[in-house]
Amino acid sequence: MAITAKDVNELRSKTGAGMMDCKKALTEADGIIEKAIDILRKKGAAVAAKRADKAANEGVVLTAVSQDKKTGFIVEVNCETDFVAKSDDFIAFVNFVLEKTQLHKPTSVDELLSKEASLQTKLDEIVGKIGEKVVISRIGITSTENGYVAEYVHPGAKLGVLITFVNVPTDKFELVAGISKDIAMQVAAMKPLAVYRDEVDQDVVSKEIEIYKELARKEGKPEQILEKISTGRINKFYQENCLFEQAFIKDNTKTVGDLIKEINISAGAEMKIQSFLRFHLGDEKK
Repeated sequence: MAITAKDVNELRSKTGAGMMDCKKALTEADGIIEKAIDILRKKGAAVAAKRADKAANEGVVLTAVSQDKKTGFIVEVNCETDFVAKSDDFIAFVNFVLEKTQLHKPTSVDELLSKEASLQTKLDEIVGKIGEKVVISRIGITSTENGYVAEYVHPGAKLGVLITFVNVPTDKFELVAGISKDIAMQVAAMKPLAVYRDEVDQDVVSKEIEIYKELARKEGKPEQILEKISTGRINKFYQENCLFEQAFIKDNTKTVGDLIKEINISAGAEMKIQSFLRFHLGDEKK
């Protein structure tokens, strides 16, 4: 049967696939729209299989926070090229992933895919359309019952942060909004290992201490003062790598801890940083 422009446009509106791909699919499907949709989906799956060994190191990180500021969501979706990462189709797909993450609140990508059947369909469609490997790499969710979640996405959407505060009364949200975003930006810029020093992996600390001792030995320092030297240097390590102790990027005369103390005094609150999530494109996936 003859394939009309109207048929092609209808299939394009339903799948987002290119005009020539739609025309070929309709021809193969004898003009039956639903069959043509299946053909296009299979094409996406075939492209995905063909490109499975390709590196997907580009992509986008997006965040969202619930209206009540109690829950934050962050997703990373990867593709092969920066050109595709900036395309409207890819950005729309990442937003779809973020939307479904907000809906289902899954603990993993696999759980999200199992709870949202349409996501695999959308994934097949976007792969078939752009001809690149696309991977939903990771998702993160943070929540608090008595606090506030702030978000920050660095321009270019390659780096995103969620930061969770506790002990923030609802009537203080407006007061803490600005400083919360500033601290989220701090996490993005300074890449802390933890919020507080007692949260740093003790294996990391022990390794640092041994390195400091060995450096001091090579400098000719006596054995009896190596412990004192390593203690001083590990304190410096904490100041550089623990968010609460880091110098504030907007005013290095203050630490992030100083900022929290100031806002607590002005707000009459006991606000505390609970945790943060930092997704940077290309980071080792957890």
